[in-house]
Amino acid sequence: MEEYLIEHCSPTLASLKTSNLFRYAYGTPEELELRIRELNGILQPKGVRVIILHQCRRSALIYVFRPQRLQADLQKEGVRDFLAAQGYESVSAADALERLRSRFVCGGQFPHEIGIFLGYPLHDVEGFIANAGKNCECCGCWKVYGNACEAVRLFARFEKCKKVYKRLFEQGKTLLQLTVAAA
Repeated sequence: MEEYLIEHCSPTLASLKTSNLFRYAYGTPEELELRIRELNGILQPKGVRVIILHQCRRSALIYVFRPQRLQADLQKEGVRDFLAAQGYESVSAADALERLRSRFVCGGQFPHEIGIFLGYPLHDVEGFIANAGKNCECCGCWKVYGNACEAVRLFARFEKCKKVYKRLFEQGKTLLQLTVAAA
């Protein structure tokens, strides 16, 4: 699973981004739980947590995040009202993550407010929902509906981070060595 974290979560490990998400196929639920516990043992001292956001038919959606940054993102202007309109009663990170988990259904509609939990700008999340994913200004890690220049710079930073992390991991650096400690 460490390779998945390097491939999909390098910007979070490098503290450039609040969180990342990836799908992981697993053998048994026990094996998955063990891997998540092991990863949290490595990453929590650096301010990073790993949770199972959703499981369905031997596949899990794994959410890797920095709790302090997520809490700050949930406190940003407009986010509380946006999430309240989506049925969120609280913007505490723990409560909001539980509500997000409850919004997933196997084979059902994806809860698009997840963009807030991934650190996407509110206007891009709202734009995606309002436009049903169409008419974006540009597309990279997410679909952009405002401030495309800034988004393109961020996307390039994230891609460079991923390439550097993959190279360092292949050269023998450990996940612990590659994870930046919380400030």
